[in-house]
Amino acid sequence: MFTLTFLRIYANDLLFLSIFPVSSGQDRVEQSSEEMTASEKDQVIVGCNYFTTDTNINLFWYQQLPNKSPTLILNELPFGEGTTEPDFKKRFSATLNSTSKTVPLMIKDVHVSDSAVYYCALRPTVTGNSEILFRSLIIFVMLTVVVTMIIIQNE
Repeated sequence: MFTLTFLRIYANDLLFLSIFPVSSGQDRVEQSSEEMTASEKDQVIVGCNYFTTDTNINLFWYQQLPNKSPTLILNELPFGEGTTEPDFKKRFSATLNSTSKTVPLMIKDVHVSDSAVYYCALRPTVTGNSEILFRSLIIFVMLTVVVTMIIIQNE
């Protein structure tokens, strides 16, 4: 007689990253949370509010992978179109809303490799302030693994 046993193991893999928020002065950016968790294939929206009296500004989103320097994802302008870097065009986008002063980053179909620190950055251009002000958010993308083991015993 054979006994068939099924054993399912569920595991979640998360990457942990450090956060270094920085902003100064009257012009600043804020993000609603410092951490976010998502599952693979989810759509993630990372909020960013900006505060400035300038009307001619540049807003940027950066991604910092573990042990890497920040990489520019895209920039948005209040007048005209911004640009998205080629490696991010397919799944990353943002729209600057100058009325609500927001520039949320949308990531479609998230992958585990999207686990990173995301920086929202503001550069006012009219006041002559060339300093880039930024805040960061950590995104964790969970990879759920289901392993099915079949144990067959001969009795």
